[in-house]
Amino acid sequence: MTIDRQLIEQLLAEAATSARLRKNYDLRDADTDQSQRMLNALMPGTELPIHRHTDSSETVMLFCGCMDEVFFDDNRCETARHHLDPRQGLYGLQIPKGMWHTIEVYEPTVILETKNGTYHPLSPEDILTPSTPTPPLEEGAGGRLTYNKE
Repeated sequence: MTIDRQLIEQLLAEAATSARLRKNYDLRDADTDQSQRMLNALMPGTELPIHRHTDSSETVMLFCGCMDEVFFDDNRCETARHHLDPRQGLYGLQIPKGMWHTIEVYEPTVILETKNGTYHPLSPEDILTPSTPTPPLEEGAGGRLTYNKE
């Protein structure tokens, strides 16, 4: 198999017409392959929840486009932002095992994603979602928004 301009353009065209604004292309040789290797075509506006992978680190390499990989702590506070753009010599990064992360895509982008082990859908405890606002702690203190792993 060759990863060429034709494949990249095909994936971007499919991502552009997808409701999720992204298209995955599995690079494994067989379902029994014990790794995750895929091309992921991403369009601006695609939404990916803040999530983590507790069994593997993740490697992301950019073929074309421009995006940020954004890291968070357990409280949904942004801890780091990694801008990827091959035109600037910024090709990819390693996401540590257990790191909360998401993406912001700025133009049609294709990445290679790799992880250890077979694919398993994210479990609810591996998606960081906002909770409802808490009531004021004391009179006049005002409300505050907290976030929980749910």
